[in-house]
Amino acid sequence: MRRREFITLAGSAVAALPLEALAQQQIPLVGFLNSASSDTYRFNADSFREGLTKAGFVEGRNVRIEERWANGDYAALPTLAAELVATGVAAIAATGDVASARAAQRASSTVPVVFTIGGDPVRFGLVNSLNRPGGNVTGILFNQNVLGAKRVELLREIAPNTSRVALLMNPTNPNVKVEEADAEAGAKELGLETVTLLAANAQEMDAALEQLLNAKVDAFITATDPILLDRREQIVSFANRHKLPVIGFVRQFATAGALSSYGPSISWMYRQAGEYIGKILKGSKPAEMPVLQPTEFELVINLKTAKTIGLTIPRTLLVRADEVIE
Repeated sequence: MRRREFITLAGSAVAALPLEALAQQQIPLVGFLNSASSDTYRFNADSFREGLTKAGFVEGRNVRIEERWANGDYAALPTLAAELVATGVAAIAATGDVASARAAQRASSTVPVVFTIGGDPVRFGLVNSLNRPGGNVTGILFNQNVLGAKRVELLREIAPNTSRVALLMNPTNPNVKVEEADAEAGAKELGLETVTLLAANAQEMDAALEQLLNAKVDAFITATDPILLDRREQIVSFANRHKLPVIGFVRQFATAGALSSYGPSISWMYRQAGEYIGKILKGSKPAEMPVLQPTEFELVINLKTAKTIGLTIPRTLLVRADEVIE
């Protein structure tokens, strides 16, 4: 090969490298922050990607996604959020409730953030109002009004002999006191006693579930919390082993074998978050994007579990159910 030809080829190869790097940089990078674990929460990350796809962004084609999972350790979220900001993300989906949203909000005042939470975002200082968030943060609200009282009411309807109910809650969730007060008020109206059991991780969950037996409760409900959803298999297995009726806050509890669940669709929530991130990548501003709220609530009853633990579900309730698992 002649020296001139070699120089030309070498120069072309060198010139091509920056172009490839530039093409990679031009594909927007999106951060996905979650307080639970990827092993048991992958279905939510998949729903998020479905929303992005609906908005016109397909991972590996015209968008990149960088995930960070706290694995149940809320204290790790600020560091994980800062890592995402440092990688140069164009936006962050701060999923898995208030702690994740706060971490992303505090990590940057300019990077757009789309949250998925169960508490009031105005009360927690995430947005100025639901209709006009006003800053770099907006998102999807799981439910503006907590549903603890409604779940207690359903529990009494399903298991009329219930007199003492346990509330299984995560003490590190910023919304825990509001939801606890709501469930206690609902139980009081029905003349039921309540006992609150706290668990923030897998180890504490073991202890809390054992306390259920010592507390001599007839049934229990779960609070709205990603860590509890993350541990749904453990919770449901214990409940069914001891023939304790349990009502979870999303259908994934019922499909895992819980007696029932009542609440909005968490998959809908994550899909909407994906769509909102897509809109932001197209130029929309979080300050002008209203916080979305669910308009439908799912009542799911696991008839197989009811038979296993010796309960007969009233026909009136079966008719009202959105899904009956047999």
